[in-house]
Amino acid sequence: MQMISIRQAFLAMVIGLGSVAFLLPSMVQSAPYQRPPEAESFSLAELDSEPICPEVDPVWRERQVIDGIAVEASPLCSPDNPADIAAFVKGTNNVSHDTIMETQLSMDAVIKGKDRDGDGDPDVIHVRLEVAELNGFSPDTPEPIPAYSIAPGVQPGLWVFAPKTRGMSTLNFESMQANYYLRAPSPAIRVEQGDTIKVTLENTHYLPHTIHFHGIDHPFLDEKGEGNDGVPQTSELPLMPGESRTYEMTPRHAGTMLYHCHVQPHAHIGMGLIGMMVVEENRPNNWVQTLNVGGGQVRYPSVAVKETYDREYDLLYQSVDQSLADKIKIANDARLIAQAINRDYNITQEPTNYFLLNGRSYPYTLRESLVVVEPNEQVKLRMANAGQDPIYVHSHGHKMTITDYDGAPHNPEAWITRDVYSLGPAQRIDLALNTTIDGLHSYGEGIWLMHDHTERAVTTDGINPGGGVTNIVYESFLSEKGLPLAKGVDLKPYFSKQFYQREVPVWASFDQENLFGDVNKAPAQLQIQPVLVSFGVGLLLGGLVIGVRLIRTFRRRPKEV
Repeated sequence: MQMISIRQAFLAMVIGLGSVAFLLPSMVQSAPYQRPPEAESFSLAELDSEPICPEVDPVWRERQVIDGIAVEASPLCSPDNPADIAAFVKGTNNVSHDTIMETQLSMDAVIKGKDRDGDGDPDVIHVRLEVAELNGFSPDTPEPIPAYSIAPGVQPGLWVFAPKTRGMSTLNFESMQANYYLRAPSPAIRVEQGDTIKVTLENTHYLPHTIHFHGIDHPFLDEKGEGNDGVPQTSELPLMPGESRTYEMTPRHAGTMLYHCHVQPHAHIGMGLIGMMVVEENRPNNWVQTLNVGGGQVRYPSVAVKETYDREYDLLYQSVDQSLADKIKIANDARLIAQAINRDYNITQEPTNYFLLNGRSYPYTLRESLVVVEPNEQVKLRMANAGQDPIYVHSHGHKMTITDYDGAPHNPEAWITRDVYSLGPAQRIDLALNTTIDGLHSYGEGIWLMHDHTERAVTTDGINPGGGVTNIVYESFLSEKGLPLAKGVDLKPYFSKQFYQREVPVWASFDQENLFGDVNKAPAQLQIQPVLVSFGVGLLLGGLVIGVRLIRTFRRRPKEV
């Protein structure tokens, strides 16, 4: 009789054990699947949700003429105050008393002088900016003041350049909310090529600051021989609290530029002291909208823009490091805050938590920063990266053409059409959005996402959806209140502070019953007939018995001499 080797016996045992391992899910009766405990008690009705679109005067959305200025219609949920647009175009010194009283601007916020060269528009522009703190500390209240939310319940500390205003920093005596002008980002400044521009910084803050005009043609020294570049190490001393300084320039080159603080820029820019500055091409009768508070739609485009484009939008992307932002909440002593920001904080060791588009994160971007279009339009987008990391903006349903890089026109023969646009820190691009429905430039009408494809940038402190996400929305998909008529999940949970405090289950906006099914029914792969269980057990035991007997037989075999 031929003897079985120990190797063959071992294989027999492996077959038995392997069979059981394969059938193990079939042999174990699972307990019925249960919803996570939050699902049993959570209800959308219990959310402390904000109105998705706050009530505003519907007249603000309409096209209207104010003091001779034709302010274009705004389909957005939160449109700009048309009186502000008129004042920014004509100058706070040139509008009527009724118009200026409809704003909170100071009388000298935007001064526009006479037409010196006879081209039909003012040629000397004087803008006054202040430095404002948002979500700072006050010993009088546990709440941040003045309060500014980038998303529901999310209030990182920020500093911003703001138009010079009159009145209170809050909405009223009873509110902690910042007034309309005290917000991120610092306002876009628009001037005309060849005009004499003066920008006065009135330092109403408790720390020193300057302004550097990034990419804008300006002299190193002004007419008085004073520094005019904003860099403390080379140009001038920092502007101390309570002081003011006027920067002067006559830009000769048009394009999309930036302006920002250059005192401790690793922290001051990250705190929000940066904005877009646009030099418009010179044209006759070119009254430009000198300030665009909050960015987004430009409701009074320049003459040169209207020659080619139907609409224009400013899109400024920012990132915020929470560990830096929260340092202004530790005290109201400027010495302690300066120590915390300029010495204790180490930018090389900290991550970025918040990602903003025009000063807000999703879902607030749906209120202010939608790119609303119609078919067969040419739309101009000015895009800037004011954050510390590269961004990669992707447009769903569209491929746009890059016409300008960093304020310089690109050769039209080398224009690039694509659907992802990369911008390093401080870079700018001008994009032409062609809504011709040809399958290349536009796939068709709809609600098309536009977002930074760096995946953490579509979160707010790690919670998705968030970040600087917006949509290219065709007007046929827009409600009367300016909200996208979305076909997806319920947006209500995203407008509650509980969502971004991680208190709302991730599935809250879905149909819970369809998602979880019958909780008393276990998944099918765990409901196996007892016959299979018996077969598996038998196979295991058989394999073990055969293996053991073969091993014993092998050991009893006579030794060869």
